[in-house]
This record gives sequence, structure tokens and C-alpha cells, in this order.
Amino acid sequence: MRQKSIIALIIALIFTFGIVSMAMASGEVKGIITKIDGNKVTVKDDKGKETTVEVKDPKGLKVGDKVSIKDGVVTKEAPKKKKPEGC
Repeated sequence: MRQKSIIALIIALIFTFGIVSMAMASGEVKGIITKIDGNKVTVKDDKGKETTVEVKDPKGLKVGDKVSIKDGVVTKEAPKKKKPEGC
């Protein structure tokens, strides 16, 4: 009986670590650029965490741009349009 519990626990741990490693492997960073140093771009996410990523082509990027970076490829995200106030 105890062996079955241990085996079930081991299988659950393997499954959990597999899911976590897949999530980390995606390597996507989203946020606002706070610093650009050559090919290295520092991005601050919504939670305030800053991450520095090496990008393939930093041309056209500037501090304050909202971006998504995956595998060194930068995609600018369009700013959200403000809704008209009043009426």
C-alpha cells in the first residue's frame, strides 16, 4: 500500500516538473522597454520584474515601447486606444 503512494507521488512530481520546464522553455518576455544596450534589451513586465534579453535586431526600438520578445525576435505591441469620455 505504501509503495503505491510513493509511486503515485513520484509520477505526480515528474508530471509537475515537466509542465514547469515546458513553460520556462517558451522564453517569451512581454512588457515595456526600460533600457537598450547594444543587442541587449531590458523589459519590465506588468508585475515590475525586469528581464534583460538579447535580441537579434534592436533597430527601431526605443525606451517606452511595449514589446513581446520570443527567441530573440521582437514584436511591438500596438498601444491600446483610449475610449472617448463623456456622452
